[in-house]
Amino acid sequence: MRKIVWTFGIIAGIICGGIFYLDIPKEGEPMNFDAGQAWGYLTMIIALSTIFFAVGQYRKNFCKGKISFGKSFLIGLYITLIASVIYVIGWEIFYQNFASDFGDQYMSWQRESMTDKGMSASEIDQILAPQEETMNLYANNAPFRWGMTFLEIFPVGLIISILVATIFGVFMNKKAQVEVS
Repeated sequence: MRKIVWTFGIIAGIICGGIFYLDIPKEGEPMNFDAGQAWGYLTMIIALSTIFFAVGQYRKNFCKGKISFGKSFLIGLYITLIASVIYVIGWEIFYQNFASDFGDQYMSWQRESMTDKGMSASEIDQILAPQEETMNLYANNAPFRWGMTFLEIFPVGLIISILVATIFGVFMNKKAQVEVS
């Protein structure tokens, strides 16, 4: 199980942690927040779909075509943890080298988006005040930043792990029982 988990976890992590480097902003150019989030989560979903292939491979090679929900979930969870750690490392390297002003740029983008929607300056200030405190903490506290980054990807992997475990641990096992009968 270790080899499968590490192999697929590293693949997923490199895909997720490497996506930042496909759109490195030029000096003085703002980051693209409009499409960045959508592309980021889409990439996570695609990369973490490796969990499906890992569980399928493990089931075929080590379980004689039948695997439990728990074992499937555990494989997915381990892959998610490995990919999440690689993602955090990838973001931290990118952050330090290309996006150290991420918080300022993000707050400016939010302020501009709210202004475009016709919100008043006082409304915007009221909404953004708590976020400014969070962004200050994000910029000045590396463990906080790592935790926030980890929480971007980990829930996605957890959901995919549950879905894959349900598919293999419940539905595929029922299909195997029907075929044997």
